[in-house]
Amino acid sequence: MSPGTGAVSAPAPDRHDTATAPETPAPGTSMFSSLRIRNYRLFFLGQVVSNTGTWTQRIAQDWLVLSLTGSSTAVGITTALQFLPMLLFGLYGGVLVDRLRKRPTLLVTQSAMALTAIALAVLTLSGHVQVWHVYLAAFAVGLATVVDNPARQSFVSELVGPGRLQNAVSLNSANFQSARLVGPAVAGLLITGVGTGWAFLLNGLSFVAPLAGLLLMRARELHAVERAPRGKGQLREGLRHVAGRPELIWPIVLVGFIGTFAFNFPVYLSAFADDVFHAGAGTYSLFNTLAAVGSVSGALLAARRGTARLRLLILGALAFGTVEILAAVSPALWMFSLLMIPLGLFAMTVNVTTNTSLQMATDPAMRGRVMALYMMVFLGGSPVGSPVVGWITDTYGARAGLAAGGAVAVLAAAVIGLILARAGGLRLSVAWHRGHPRVRLVPRERRKAPAPAA
Repeated sequence: MSPGTGAVSAPAPDRHDTATAPETPAPGTSMFSSLRIRNYRLFFLGQVVSNTGTWTQRIAQDWLVLSLTGSSTAVGITTALQFLPMLLFGLYGGVLVDRLRKRPTLLVTQSAMALTAIALAVLTLSGHVQVWHVYLAAFAVGLATVVDNPARQSFVSELVGPGRLQNAVSLNSANFQSARLVGPAVAGLLITGVGTGWAFLLNGLSFVAPLAGLLLMRARELHAVERAPRGKGQLREGLRHVAGRPELIWPIVLVGFIGTFAFNFPVYLSAFADDVFHAGAGTYSLFNTLAAVGSVSGALLAARRGTARLRLLILGALAFGTVEILAAVSPALWMFSLLMIPLGLFAMTVNVTTNTSLQMATDPAMRGRVMALYMMVFLGGSPVGSPVVGWITDTYGARAGLAAGGAVAVLAAAVIGLILARAGGLRLSVAWHRGHPRVRLVPRERRKAPAPAA
């Protein structure tokens, strides 16, 4: 994508994305077009089961740490440890993903995460679990994620080809967020009924589904994508590729701020459930479930769109931060709960729009490194942000912590929106229209060259 006036929207699919199977263009209004592809259906169905287990463990893990320590800071540390490997090694994971075949790589990483969940289940069910065990398990999952995340993100293009990439990314997000409708409810039932250990065991067993799906895929139907050869300087090459393109670097910077300070839902929501509204695990699960309702809606709306415009990313980030601030000052439980729906919707708008626009704007041979950088910034910021947010929450209260996160999102979106507008040859126009203020972006007027002297 050029930094001209087209910088505010995603480009056409890259010409380097070649496929062994014939490519059928996906109509922008077909919400589930990617599910017509057998390999993607196997991937999607496997993720349905695994994502439900993942969300079940997330809720159980946060509540177990809070029960063992009584500290929001400890919950923040757990989140930080899970994402610390992405911060430390994320770029190297991207280099590996660009070199390796994606399907065998995913078989290894998914198996590793399954074994980690089962180990934590054994410790918890036997009554020997301590908080450092949870810390260690979170760090181990984070190590697997260093390779698993960019591999899964870039594997999507091999499953569906460039014509359905936007649709498949959106459906993946809807899949993941739909699991939030089931996972937290299952976690609440297991925690209150039989204990957190069964939630961890359920997650470990849920990985059987994606592993089976990967094994059943037909290799001849995958879309061939060029792999990067082993060589020196590949990490620097990926960084230069991103740094030289405004449509790549600035969205990554934006999600870095949002991921570090505004997406710390385990810290915020557990604190609101426990300290502000004096409720239990059921209310914490309810918050996550309602946020998932909004997230699924946002993902399905994205699946209908044919392009991922950066203008939508900026507006979504502004709306997300604003809703967080409104939720922070909500006086009643019912009001706070209802705001979780738009909060989830705008969070998913930011997530899907960034993911899709980056993949569509990147050369396939660079995709693993670009997506690793994106995930490193988005998820890797949590080791910095989660303890800080946890400390603010413990010291000044949950409302102050959530409001601060929302303010960071609004400020970052406003500044980066202006930067992208300038890179796209646009300027901010403020005028009155029919008695009301009208704010919009319009093409910047170019200065006329002086006329030549007679």
